[in-house]
Amino acid sequence: MLLKIGKLFSGKTSILKNFYSVSASTKMSTGEVTGVKLSKVVSVLEEFAPKNLAESWDNTGLLIEPYTPRNITKLLLTNDLTEDVAIEAEKHGCEMIVAYHPPIFAPLKSITQSAWKQRIVSFLLEKRISLYSPHTSWDCVRGGVNDWLASAFPVKESNPITPGVDPNFGAGRYVHLQFEISLSDAIAKVKQLTGLPHVRLALAKGKSLADNINTVALCAGSGASVLKGVNADLYLTGEMLHHDLLDAAQKGISVILTNHSDSERGFLTVFSPDLQKRLDNQVKVFVSQCDKDPLVTL
Repeated sequence: MLLKIGKLFSGKTSILKNFYSVSASTKMSTGEVTGVKLSKVVSVLEEFAPKNLAESWDNTGLLIEPYTPRNITKLLLTNDLTEDVAIEAEKHGCEMIVAYHPPIFAPLKSITQSAWKQRIVSFLLEKRISLYSPHTSWDCVRGGVNDWLASAFPVKESNPITPGVDPNFGAGRYVHLQFEISLSDAIAKVKQLTGLPHVRLALAKGKSLADNINTVALCAGSGASVLKGVNADLYLTGEMLHHDLLDAAQKGISVILTNHSDSERGFLTVFSPDLQKRLDNQVKVFVSQCDKDPLVTL
């Protein structure tokens, strides 16, 4: 009798062990045991670019945090968060999206299916995907978007155009080149960095593509307000208003325009392995393949 009871208990113990083994492996597969906490990812992002570097008008930081927490094992980087990008993140099994541009900027009065930004918020909450947006904090930080854009050129010295409290950080970059290059070479270098087959050029009055430049003022995105009044041989940004372009060209400053997000997006590919390393390779970092500038040159 005792032998039978022992065998029965042993069998139940084996069943329990198998149950807990399956339960643990299920948790591993759903990302509840692996990866890192959301707070850790946010901390790492803000160690790289503190929120206080962002412009006062900006809406940066953790924008969506689902009610039920889960660890982050996969993260998607994107410049703009569209519905296609949100679906891409879910298909990859990502628990978090880092979108450079904040998709939530103007206040939302409701979360319904009537507008695309509201649908994104609804989708992310339903799928338990967190959202963080760095925007101008990544522009201002050293090693951020503007420094990436400046790396198109042979840089001797690069300083913020509008320094912050710490003069090492701030909006835009004023670049002194190591040596003079022709304007046509500058255009080629911008194309090479951004991967764009075409850019737009406003040629300075009295200048040609063969003329040399030795200073560049640049600002990723829409840089007119930062670049206005800066004396340089060349302006580089994503977009500018017609009258700002006309003003610069008449003052002897050539302007290269790439389209807004094309002056920013390439930074993500450079930053993704760095971010994965900062997260001790516990989070797999993807760069969105759906994300693209809405404007194309045909």
